[in-house]
Amino acid sequence: MQFLDKIKSPQDLKRLDLAALKVFSHEIRQKLVEVTAQNGGHLAPNLGVVELSLALHYVYQTPEDKIIWDVGHQAYVHKMLTGRSDELNTIRQYGGLSGFPKRSESVHDAFGAGHSSTSISAAVGFALTRDLRGENHQVIAVIGDGAMTGGMAFEALNNIGHLQRRMIIILNDNEMSIDPNVGGMSEYLNRVRSDPSYIKHKEDIELLFKKIPTIGDKMFQAADRLKDSLKYLLVPGTFFEELGLKYFGPVNGHDLSALINVLENTKKLNKPIFIHVVTRKGKGYAPAEKTPDLFHGVSPFDIKTGQVLAPKRRPTYTDVFADTLIQLGEQDERVLGITAAMGQGTGINKFEQRFSQRAFDVGIAEQHAVTMAAAMALDGYKPVVAIYSTFLQRAYDQIVHDVALQKAPVVFALDRAGLVGDDGPTHHGVFDLAYLRHIPHMVVMAPKDENELRHMLYSALCYEQPAAVRYPRGEGLGVPLDEKLTLLPLGKGEILQQGQTVALLALGAMVTIAQQAAELLHRLYGLTVTVINARFVKPLDEALLLEQLSRHQLMITIEEHILAGGFGAAVLEMLSEHGAETQKVCRIALPDEFIPHGKTEILKEKYGLCAENVVQVAVEKLNLQKEAEGLS
Repeated sequence: MQFLDKIKSPQDLKRLDLAALKVFSHEIRQKLVEVTAQNGGHLAPNLGVVELSLALHYVYQTPEDKIIWDVGHQAYVHKMLTGRSDELNTIRQYGGLSGFPKRSESVHDAFGAGHSSTSISAAVGFALTRDLRGENHQVIAVIGDGAMTGGMAFEALNNIGHLQRRMIIILNDNEMSIDPNVGGMSEYLNRVRSDPSYIKHKEDIELLFKKIPTIGDKMFQAADRLKDSLKYLLVPGTFFEELGLKYFGPVNGHDLSALINVLENTKKLNKPIFIHVVTRKGKGYAPAEKTPDLFHGVSPFDIKTGQVLAPKRRPTYTDVFADTLIQLGEQDERVLGITAAMGQGTGINKFEQRFSQRAFDVGIAEQHAVTMAAAMALDGYKPVVAIYSTFLQRAYDQIVHDVALQKAPVVFALDRAGLVGDDGPTHHGVFDLAYLRHIPHMVVMAPKDENELRHMLYSALCYEQPAAVRYPRGEGLGVPLDEKLTLLPLGKGEILQQGQTVALLALGAMVTIAQQAAELLHRLYGLTVTVINARFVKPLDEALLLEQLSRHQLMITIEEHILAGGFGAAVLEMLSEHGAETQKVCRIALPDEFIPHGKTEILKEKYGLCAENVVQVAVEKLNLQKEAEGLS
């Protein structure tokens, strides 16, 4: 490639002319497609911001100037332009580049991201500290890809409009196209309004009017009102201007010349600027342009056809959830489906295809989704809020005050619970048990397989109180699915096999690990091991756990969650309250740290969520010796 191997920093980029930048943009797109075809990743968002990323680094001086990316999955090109192009093939791989901005990875990553709607707030913070130090660098927030629907973004807009600090907000709008006529006029108005000579002439005219005795101020105010009236008709950004920001756009986000001009013309304005950039998601790769939703986050695929290389073999937990929700919706017209901009990811889109009037996508607005669901539940309906475990964290206050305090029977379907793999610490769903189980009235449960998920979803809708069902990403175990749905007794676990000496108390996907460990302990050490499917974290099956603890020398709890505040902690708290022998309990869970990105099988082995580690823990605690030599 002509430029890709030569551009090692933003300074190298600045030596290119416009024609070279356009050639470079094609090379970047080719590299993006090649890497994501091999590793998977967020392809369509990054294809859409190639020219925008080039323009930003061409005009601004990072790391002195701070570029803050919202969500972060649109920062692959930014990484390539800031010295990480040679490492791009490691992105989202264990030990490789993160799929999101990461401060520990590069000085050019001003602010870490992963969840949405944070960039403007972060930019306000950087602008304020810059001014406190008396410095003069630029602060730029790049927001888009749905993140403007998040309430936090509007809180920040309101604040910066009041503060009137110098900063730039770029809206990467990839959901609309520019009509040629409106676009031409908008580009003309944008050129006029962003040209420094226009700003100077406006100030000169204002000064001239105000020099006219007595009536000068009134004349200028009248002219300004006339200007505003015309602007309301012709310029689409009046909402942002009413908030106190200077609006420019829409700008064609794939026109490098236009982007560079508007960034150059606005960077010296001493006020908050809002630049509206229109891009096409998936730009430059036909399959991604045709179906950008499917290429938003994609598994490895064939470049020629765009087809995923390793299609799933069994229905996923998400598939089973969606089909079960449809079945429940057919049985009860009060059942509703709610999601926050993740209809396809959570399966709510399938429910919407069957019940279009009973499915609601609120955009990236988890707080709103939860409070809306609370009202629906209190009004006699049965809302099921399907949100990834990590994203439900954003609505914690609403769960406490709007749902649980009022005992609103909202059902939370927590998809992607546990380790999710390549997206890393911002997306691992490993905190939900801790932030849910201590809330009064809340039921918290996790199925051992996809069949039990069906029964849990049905049961959650029957309990008449807030309930959360957490389940993992990816394929189910391929177990047969019961057609008839059964009500699970609230707070009751099940004994899958009864043994002696060791009791393995497992939750959710870890039940399979416990069964594998039990088989190994029997084969290697001659033990008959008890395996308990806890099912519920809250309420716990106290009678079952107390009885089983008394019958065994060792009880091991196993969970795909952080150690602090999780399932094992709940078990220890309960046993302590009953004066039981808590020293006989050992917990296996994730440590008190943020888990990096990487394949889930690699992470589970590294952090001990595997049968071999369960066996090792039991061996150490009981000081066991193998039954026969040569077994492994």
